[in-house]
Amino acid sequence: MTDPVGPQEDGNTDLSPEEREGLLLSYITTRAELNEAEQANILEAREWAYSRKRDVLDEDFLRRLHGRMYVNVWEWAGAYRDSGKNIGIEAHQITTALKNLLDDVRYWIEHETCPADEMAARFHHRLTQIHCYANGNGRHARMATDLLLTRLGAVPFTWGNANLVEVGDTRARYIAALRAADKHDIGP
Repeated sequence: MTDPVGPQEDGNTDLSPEEREGLLLSYITTRAELNEAEQANILEAREWAYSRKRDVLDEDFLRRLHGRMYVNVWEWAGAYRDSGKNIGIEAHQITTALKNLLDDVRYWIEHETCPADEMAARFHHRLTQIHCYANGNGRHARMATDLLLTRLGAVPFTWGNANLVEVGDTRARYIAALRAADKHDIGP
């Protein structure tokens, strides 16, 4: 048996021992079981998020969204991380960086600085780059990005029409695109 929340080789964020203790479901023994439990919770959160108009550029909403996505799986759902990670900024910089991102996106929208899909790609990249939470940042950023696109009257991204949680070619291309964006190449 492998540790379902142990160190990962596939671009997932490693969890600290304290964060791993925050798993609420004692029956989970495999990564597949963890992914299944998280996905069920995410589907409930998606219904909630799309049930009425939400302000995706509101910090409190983004925290509630993460909380809704993982409330049945992790005790720290919706709480900013306080540990260092293999990705993301220092934990004490999260609030400031997130405020700057949200302010930037509001400016992009108000001044129509670029097309909606580019705004959304830049928003998604920076949100994942900040890495607000101990886990679930990519899934959270993808849902927040889809909500932003909907707000802008655009069609949400397909995200490759594949499961980006599972190791595979689509996830590898997704991670490569994020790494290219780290180097200011938003094209991929």
